[in-house]
Amino acid sequence: MSPAAPEGAQEGTPESAPEAGAGAGAALELLVHGVGGATPQGMLDDPRTVRITGDGTAAIHRRADDVHAESDPARFRDGPVPEAYCWSNLTSGNGTRALWLLLLPFMVVNLAHWMRPPAPGRSGSARLYGVLVRLVALSLTVLLTAAACEVALDLAAWQCAGAAACTDDRSWLGFLAAADGGWWSQPGRRLTVAAAVPTALVALLWYLSNRTWSAYEAQRPPRGDDEHDDHPDADHQPDTGHHPDADQPDTDRAALGRPGFWYGRRLVARLRAAHTAAGLLTVAAAVAGAAARHDRGADSALRAAVGWCIEGALLAGAVVVVAVVCRRGRSERRLDNRVDRALITWLPGSAAVLLLVAALYASWSRPGWTSSGSLPGDATFGVIALTQGCLVLVLAAVAVRLHRRAPDPRTALRGLAGPAVSLLACALGGVMAGGVAQRVADWLDGAGTPGTGDGPIAGPPVMLSWQAAVIPALLLVLLVPVVYLVARTALTARRLARVVEAEYADERPDPVRTRRIARARATAGLTDSAPGLAGLLSAATLLLGAGAVAGAWLSGEVPGKAFDGAPAFVDSVAEAAQSLGSWLVGLGFILFVTWGRRAYRDASARRTIGILWDVGTFWPRAAHPFAPPCYAERAVPDLTWRMASWTGRTGGRLVISGHSQGSVLAAAAVRQLPARTRRRVALLTYGSPLERLYGRWFPAYFGRVPLGDLHHEVHSWRNLWRHTDPIGGPVGLPADGTRPQVDHPALRDPVVYGRTDDHPLPEPILGHSDYQADPVFARERAALLDRLPPALPLPLPRQRGTGPDDTDGTTPQGSSGRSSG
Repeated sequence: MSPAAPEGAQEGTPESAPEAGAGAGAALELLVHGVGGATPQGMLDDPRTVRITGDGTAAIHRRADDVHAESDPARFRDGPVPEAYCWSNLTSGNGTRALWLLLLPFMVVNLAHWMRPPAPGRSGSARLYGVLVRLVALSLTVLLTAAACEVALDLAAWQCAGAAACTDDRSWLGFLAAADGGWWSQPGRRLTVAAAVPTALVALLWYLSNRTWSAYEAQRPPRGDDEHDDHPDADHQPDTGHHPDADQPDTDRAALGRPGFWYGRRLVARLRAAHTAAGLLTVAAAVAGAAARHDRGADSALRAAVGWCIEGALLAGAVVVVAVVCRRGRSERRLDNRVDRALITWLPGSAAVLLLVAALYASWSRPGWTSSGSLPGDATFGVIALTQGCLVLVLAAVAVRLHRRAPDPRTALRGLAGPAVSLLACALGGVMAGGVAQRVADWLDGAGTPGTGDGPIAGPPVMLSWQAAVIPALLLVLLVPVVYLVARTALTARRLARVVEAEYADERPDPVRTRRIARARATAGLTDSAPGLAGLLSAATLLLGAGAVAGAWLSGEVPGKAFDGAPAFVDSVAEAAQSLGSWLVGLGFILFVTWGRRAYRDASARRTIGILWDVGTFWPRAAHPFAPPCYAERAVPDLTWRMASWTGRTGGRLVISGHSQGSVLAAAAVRQLPARTRRRVALLTYGSPLERLYGRWFPAYFGRVPLGDLHHEVHSWRNLWRHTDPIGGPVGLPADGTRPQVDHPALRDPVVYGRTDDHPLPEPILGHSDYQADPVFARERAALLDRLPPALPLPLPRQRGTGPDDTDGTTPQGSSGRSSG
């Protein structure tokens, strides 16, 4: 068993002596790997495995010798048959998925939607919370599109193409150069050509969202026939706090157990149409705005009237987009398979027509019109930043109101996690927008400094320079808690050294070994400091961002020029902050691009990026349709179908065994099962972030009450954890009379302190990996099987038509049942 296995790999399934309960009928262990992925060979500890159901993206595998285990009762005398569900290709597959890294702000704001505090009796506040997050998400789409317009329309077509000193060394801009006097040299026509860049970006985002929905998320859960829900915000109904059973309607089920929770087709389609329209309208406004402003100062009343009409139409389109985003939330209580076809067709289509009209209007011949300075409308970025700040503040007020209704001391940031993460998403969007604008401006400006007037172009909007200038101050603020955490970890490690020696009191002390174990425990505890660090970062971002907006609007100059005439020290600090901030924001964008390029070529780097997405893309796209796809909308129905079909077919006992992120998938899948199936299923979690991460950051779905409900719903549940695990931890659910405590006492790590006859070499500190290497794992799995009701006797007659794929689920699916190894 290799201790260096990838995180989440479940290698070496222990098959020790006959387990308790062996021979009591069919028994299955459904293994679900965690962060970083795993191979079926490693999970099943066998080089010969067979894919029995699934495809190249996600599939269930068995050992070749166990394919027909249900036909051989003697097979179950030695314990359950293991099956491996491999889902790693949902997050870390081919190289094109590295492009998802550029969608990071969209993914982060989507997380904020799910961080809502519990809302018992507060359906109105919960609905308002969802609307506000969706509006923040919409502003990010506008920000990204505006950044593309800034680069293509303002810096390249308006400023550089209008200055001979800039186009002389750039032949690719020659046909747009104002100095050449060609047909395309008029400013409006240059803007029309440049508009192809942001338009292509919006079209690409629409394509990726539509394609990934079909590939990843269009999986119907195995529930009833009801497919419609007419409530506009079904997910925001009051939490009942009831424990669902077979006789209760779905309206009383916990959120994760609702039929439509993992099927958000209708909302995603609506949001995709609205965000696509918003992007196209942003491009149209950038193209037509400069021409309309010019015409209002010229002698042509006709052109001025046309300009007013176009801008009025754009404003009306923006109002419609906002109304669509605010109108409807997720439909969860019933499986909603409807699509608002008129809306998703006409809304982006109308925006595209308006963009075409704007392009034709801008291309109208205007002899004598020249471009100078920045493109009119450079206040857009300030307006976006101010709007985002106001939305986040209102969101914070709503979150506080919700949290006070049902306070929980374990909730991250006292319910303010969603607003904090929304603000960080806006900051990430600003960094990416400012980074690309600053780098392109530096390239086009040659030896000059953008914004100072010493180069051929005026540079990007002043707002972007101010936002970049506050980044050095933000890093200095973050340096304080980082130093504090480093010092605290060192002190904690020294204190834990005595605890470690006490736990291994029967072995000879080794100071070096003790310090290593204590340091691993202290470092693992840093995870619990994440909420405080995120809160400090978001507060500093809000204050410094407000200062940047105020500085840009009050001075109208870049920081380096705004403080001319101030004391020498202040002036030098402003210039240094502007230069360093511009460099840092550009460096951040370049790192995004280079990391994505490396991931396209390097499979190991693709897996690294996939690990980041395993956590960020667990949740459905409820706020931003252009966020990376939700793998759980494929994985949870897969697991639910498998558990329901196998137990229904065999009447056997089933333990679903989830490690790390796999434990979250397992818990979500169990919530989707009918009550009659849950009576035959036990849950074994290890290295699980269910309470430590998900319970604190997503309390409405994994908080103390939802996890308590899960404890009552599932037949049996056991959780294994270690002090050295930086991700997993205890669930914290005590025994309640009829059900035992969920958490096992913390496992020893390492299993053996020093060298022994049985372990002549030092045992590794496993941390988050290789839980199955501990003998406790096999004992707890056997105990869970013993608690389940007896299985039906085997062999059972083979039947057809009992599962979703019309097989019994244990026979290889045609050509897909290939052996490996």
